[in-house]
Amino acid sequence: MSEELKSNLVALETIVKREVRRFTRIWPQTLLPPAITMVLYFVIFGNLIGQRIGEMGGFTYMEYIVPGLIMMSVITNSYSNVVSSFFGSKFQRNIEELLVSPVSPHTILIGYVAGGVLRGLAVGFIVTVLSFFFTHLQVHHLGVTILVVLLTATIFAMGGFINAVFARNFDDISIVPTFVLTPLTYLGGVFYSIHLLPPFWQTVSLANPILHMVNSFRYGILGVSDIHIGVAISFMLVATVVLYVVCVRLLVSGRGMRQ
Repeated sequence: MSEELKSNLVALETIVKREVRRFTRIWPQTLLPPAITMVLYFVIFGNLIGQRIGEMGGFTYMEYIVPGLIMMSVITNSYSNVVSSFFGSKFQRNIEELLVSPVSPHTILIGYVAGGVLRGLAVGFIVTVLSFFFTHLQVHHLGVTILVVLLTATIFAMGGFINAVFARNFDDISIVPTFVLTPLTYLGGVFYSIHLLPPFWQTVSLANPILHMVNSFRYGILGVSDIHIGVAISFMLVATVVLYVVCVRLLVSGRGMRQ
């Protein structure tokens, strides 16, 4: 093993450990709030409203929305972890030390993204465990479930990275989650099937990437979906590659990071 590879592996391990310690050290701010929020969703939408709605897609309303709520928690937490962490490093000028070091841009990116993915998976696991107190879930296709949740967490972790690169102040890192991420999530089939919509709006909904992620994950858990799973997974694979290339180029250019 070459010295360059060894140094990059050490750097990768260091970044990932730092990211994990960062969100586990302040778990009352990073892990507890999303768990409480999802419990409220379970109670209000699943129990109270769900009893009046009845079945959806051949399942109780609670069973139907649980995969979407799990995916919602994965998306928001993987995104927010990277955008806050990387922007914090940029704001404190710590990132400049990494950029001038012999560490590969790929190592830096993978380290930050891995931290975001791990936080997203951690919160997703907590929400999954909590859902067992409200309903019974049985995984329909384990391979699809694991692949979709990993790809989704990775895509939004890199999305958070890009947001952090272009953000100039702390207000900028909240614009995308507030005005883009939240509307797309709520309109992404978390609480309903797009078959309930008129044909025109069904077609418009297909342009929402989160719809494909939520439905792919729902297929992995329940075995039902509003979209074609092969197309959705192909889209996520392509999006992962494209975002990775964009993120690496941003690191190499130093755009928004070198003052």
